[in-house]
Amino acid sequence: MKEILTNKHYLLPDESATIAMGKKLADIVQKKLKQGIVVYLYGDLGAGKTTLTRGFVQGMGHIGHVKSPTYTLVEPYELNNWLVYHFDLYRLSDPEELEYMGIRDYFAQNCCCFIEWPEKGQGMIKAPDLRIDLAYSDEQRTINFQAKTTLGQLVLSSLA
Repeated sequence: MKEILTNKHYLLPDESATIAMGKKLADIVQKKLKQGIVVYLYGDLGAGKTTLTRGFVQGMGHIGHVKSPTYTLVEPYELNNWLVYHFDLYRLSDPEELEYMGIRDYFAQNCCCFIEWPEKGQGMIKAPDLRIDLAYSDEQRTINFQAKTTLGQLVLSSLA
């Protein structure tokens, strides 16, 4: 019987390793999941949440700059048959604001949603398939994956 993975932990020695991890996630989504995913990103400012998302967006086929949506709340990327939404809810003052921007429309079958500071949107955003915690470890970063759904478990087993 195959072990069901619910947690995985890695050390990311530098920014390029963080981007590569994001690209690896994109590859898994495109080739194995073949459907969208909801990812909650946790970590202090500068821990690598946007860098990981940048790698994912580039891995999904985006060419060009990937910026942080700190002031816009969401940056959309239309890529082939995929929609990737990068949310940064850090500056959100009330979760109700998400209702005004049509938050429910962002969670369709072909949408991948990466949400920084998800606790600020509590009650208004879809539950995650995957929780990712990024943290400083001296000059490096650690990344911890926690599967929250069967889809998340498939991601973790594919990372092996």
